[in-house]
Parts: sequence; C-alpha cells; structure tokens
Amino acid sequence: MKYALLIYEDESSQPTDGSPESAERYQQYGSFTEDIRSTGILLGGEALHPVDTATSVRVRRKERSVTDGPFAETKEQLGGFYLIDVEDLDRAIDVASRIPGATTGCVEVRPLIGWD
Repeated sequence: MKYALLIYEDESSQPTDGSPESAERYQQYGSFTEDIRSTGILLGGEALHPVDTATSVRVRRKERSVTDGPFAETKEQLGGFYLIDVEDLDRAIDVASRIPGATTGCVEVRPLIGWD
C-alpha cells in the first residue's frame, strides 16, 4: 500500500543553514533517504521551501483569490514529504518514526487512494 509521510516542524526552531547543526540534520536525512531507497520502498519525496514562500489559491463563486502564505497559521509547517510503498500501516508507522523530523515535530501518515 502507498503512503505519504508528511513532515511537520516548527520552522522557527530549525538550525540555521550552514551551521554544524544544519549539516548534521542534512546528514541524518541523507542517511534515512538512502536507507529507504535501498530497501525499495521509496517512491519519491521532496523538501519544501519555507512557508513564507507559499501562495494560497481559493476560488469562491468563480472568483479566484490569491494570497501569500499558507492556508492557516499553525505552530508546525509542512516542510517535506516521502512517498513510500509498504505492506501495511504498521510498517508505514515504523518508517515514519525513523524520519529525523519526528524527533522535533510530527510526521503524518496518510494512505494514498489507488486510482488503478
């Protein structure tokens, strides 16, 4: 079954780019990504730019509204995701618990709808 692992963290608490803490975090994500790639369960994934680069689009009564920023103010922001294919929810939860962001934020596990 396919799952999206959505990584939410508080952007304001992230290490500064170029700092030793940031380098360590990138290394942790690199190791995790390579591990799930080598097991064949990784379908894809990406990191996202900070929330201040987001644009929200709404259409109401056929009128389009475009605003800067995310849909809603939250403590934690969506920072990236992985798409995996594993046998069941328990395995997806096991994988999600190994994502470095799970130690400082939250990883939401969502099954994908199979349109086949």
